[in-house]
Amino acid sequence: MKEIITHQMVADKLAAYLQHDLSLADLVAWAESAMMEGEFDPQHFTAIRDVVACLGVADVRAFGLTWDDCEHLLKRLGYAAHIQIMAT
Repeated sequence: MKEIITHQMVADKLAAYLQHDLSLADLVAWAESAMMEGEFDPQHFTAIRDVVACLGVADVRAFGLTWDDCEHLLKRLGYAAHIQIMAT
């Protein structure tokens, strides 16, 4: 049975990447696997498919993954990113 990929799951992967808990290579590998083996939640199918497809090519220099890209992708999924600056 294929794993159901939800918009929350994709947003969580992007958040992990932005928080440096997930490397770009691992994010891309997850997205490629999701495209080939996952099943997208029909309720948000188009947004999930489009975002996962973009993440799947984020390691290609011509595409990349900028902060603006991440904000846009999260917005497509119904989320917003907020930055918190803390002293270390």
